[in-house]
Amino acid sequence: MLTQNLGYPRIGSQRELKKVCENYWAGKTGLKNVLTVGKNIRHENWQIQKDAGIDIIPSNDFSYYDQVLDHSLMFGAIPKRYHDVILKKGNEELDLYFAMARGYQKDGLDVVAMEMTKWFDTNYHYIVPEFYKDQQFKLFSNKVIDEFYEAKQTGIITKPVLIGPVSYLLLGKEKEAGFHRLDLVKNLLPVYVEIINKLKALGAEWIQFDEPFLTLDLTEKEQQVYRDTYKQLRKEFPFLKIVLATYFERLGSNTALTVSLPVDVLHLDLVRAPQQLDEVIAQLPQKTILSLGIVDGRNIWKNDFERSLKIIQKAKDKLGADRVWIAPSCSLVHSPCDLNNETNEAVLTPEIKQWLAFARQKVSEVVLLKNLSSGNASAGNEHRLAENKQANANRRSSALIHNQKVKQRVGNITEKDASRQNEFSVRKQLQHQLLNLPLFATTTIGSFPQTAEVRSWRAQFKKGTLTEAEYNTLIEEETEKAVKWQEEIDLDVLVHGEFERNDMVEYFGEQLAGFTFTQNGWVQSYGSRCVKPPIIYGDVSRPQPMTVKWSAYAQSLTKKWMKGMLTGPVTILQWSFVRNDQPRSETCTQIALAIRDEVCDLETAGIKIIQIDEPAIREGLPLRREDWAAYLDWAVKAFRISASGVSDDTQIHTHMCYSEFNDIIKSIAEMDADVITIETSRSQMELLDVFADFKYPNEIGPGVYDIHSPRVPNREEMISLLKKAETVIPDSQLWVNPDCGLKTRGWDETKKALIEMVAAAKQMRETVKETI
Repeated sequence: MLTQNLGYPRIGSQRELKKVCENYWAGKTGLKNVLTVGKNIRHENWQIQKDAGIDIIPSNDFSYYDQVLDHSLMFGAIPKRYHDVILKKGNEELDLYFAMARGYQKDGLDVVAMEMTKWFDTNYHYIVPEFYKDQQFKLFSNKVIDEFYEAKQTGIITKPVLIGPVSYLLLGKEKEAGFHRLDLVKNLLPVYVEIINKLKALGAEWIQFDEPFLTLDLTEKEQQVYRDTYKQLRKEFPFLKIVLATYFERLGSNTALTVSLPVDVLHLDLVRAPQQLDEVIAQLPQKTILSLGIVDGRNIWKNDFERSLKIIQKAKDKLGADRVWIAPSCSLVHSPCDLNNETNEAVLTPEIKQWLAFARQKVSEVVLLKNLSSGNASAGNEHRLAENKQANANRRSSALIHNQKVKQRVGNITEKDASRQNEFSVRKQLQHQLLNLPLFATTTIGSFPQTAEVRSWRAQFKKGTLTEAEYNTLIEEETEKAVKWQEEIDLDVLVHGEFERNDMVEYFGEQLAGFTFTQNGWVQSYGSRCVKPPIIYGDVSRPQPMTVKWSAYAQSLTKKWMKGMLTGPVTILQWSFVRNDQPRSETCTQIALAIRDEVCDLETAGIKIIQIDEPAIREGLPLRREDWAAYLDWAVKAFRISASGVSDDTQIHTHMCYSEFNDIIKSIAEMDADVITIETSRSQMELLDVFADFKYPNEIGPGVYDIHSPRVPNREEMISLLKKAETVIPDSQLWVNPDCGLKTRGWDETKKALIEMVAAAKQMRETVKETI
């Protein structure tokens, strides 16, 4: 029996990668330093896993930005618009790579970034490959080969990790009509063959192919491409040891297909889909090894060893110990690095800390489970088993977890609690009379740049070197400047800027009962963007107002409308590490009631436009279509509970980004937000088509520029996008806004872009006047 890991966090235990990349982009450090930091992280990761006792250690799980983008560069799938970037003297391969991820606006070039979207149902974002008819591929980057060799030089023979050919193609988009991206597999496979031959020549024994699409609903064409692809790979490499990794869901209807593929090891996610074990074992070919993903790669709770050992024993009884591997459920890129970095007991109490395991602890759990299930009953192993049992027992019985008042309030919810007083057509008239906003009303999504200075104030306040009064004065001054500047450029609906907030989920979690936090529990969201998800360990409630003070203060500074900014219940749930001892729907409803209380208090304080962000509602959609209805029922209801306590003339906004809405547009409409703002700039308004086809009844703010790229769009570019929007959505329904919050941008680019955006909206108004 062996242990394997599917992937390890690549940000560094102190976010070293984030810091060096951002310094490189800002021109504060050189490429050599970036490469050195990356190498150090890789070596540390390999050594941690080796020291823990992992038998099969992955390589090529490291990335400077995104593993899908790594593959696009590796295969030479580089859109033509970047060819001039390649030709610019002095640009390295990594400069091209970052240009594809972030856009490129220098040296006389202005190139937009590639599209970005969510990685299945996680909060990780990947860069979407772009495909064209008859596209050719070639080995452009040797990253996977170089990193295998690098590990070998340290004495570790790793298992290179590749996104499987079928999943890689399915992750992308056709950028022209007349073909299916899977038609390109015949052009792509020779590059995989070339890579594998190079790895074999260097001594690679195992190769991991990640094929997460095997857990989704597949068409007959997709199933056949899987059969043909792996048949061809096996024909090319009859003795290659292939690990086929599936995760995030059950194989379900794809079980027979998957077990028929000619691979040596099949990995299952038995955390998200434990029910699939018996069915897979019953159909598994006699020589195929089964990798049991029983340590949760996506959450932070300590493994229940007693439960896991029963699963391992069942697999051993039916397959034999030599056909069973033990592993995390998926890559640990979704987990924080190391619980040992949590040293402040005022932040994370010892009682709660004993219930947790981060990536470093999870690889140790994998090895310990192997030892315990192999009969290695050393004193140390038995002691750790006893500790595990005690920690899980303590968690189940802890008085911290349960609040009967919260449970009773959830039990008393009625349908009336999830409905506005009147339908949108009535509310719209009342809101337009009260708000009196122009056509193409302009606003932002909420946050303004969090400069190093603003972040330093928060850090000083937490350390006690700034008093509360001093800190509040600084935030007041920054808010006043932001409000005044918005008035100067003539935005229609203002925001207070959120200078007092850290993260859009963490900020609320810090003020809600049932949440706790970490000092260094960072995980990658995209590129250098890291988040520190709250931990929901118990029943959730709102002890006191959370945002009213700053929203009311900002409204007092202006006669224009100030928008209250909240994070919605589904997003708070999705972007937290959630308790696993009750249904997620119940936890979400508890959060919804807390947000409802805040919405009502904002209205009472005179805030008549309130935005409840739900960027994660599409992300939370189950991977299997048959499970969608149940999820959408409770997710939509949770949003409506949070939004329905106000009068009809209070305008409720919601924001969603990097989501495909085609399949769930009816549910989006059922959320019944008065205004929805969405990301559409990277997709050139493609995402708006579904709202037109559906005849979405409420108002829409399609993002007219991409805030995830540092480039500043010009007015004509935004007008062009608005005219595209105008062809599918009536003018009377359109708002004008960036595609997301501006927290991560600098003030210089933010000011330039918003000035252009306001000018674009005004020009559109004049155009409409001329046609009347």
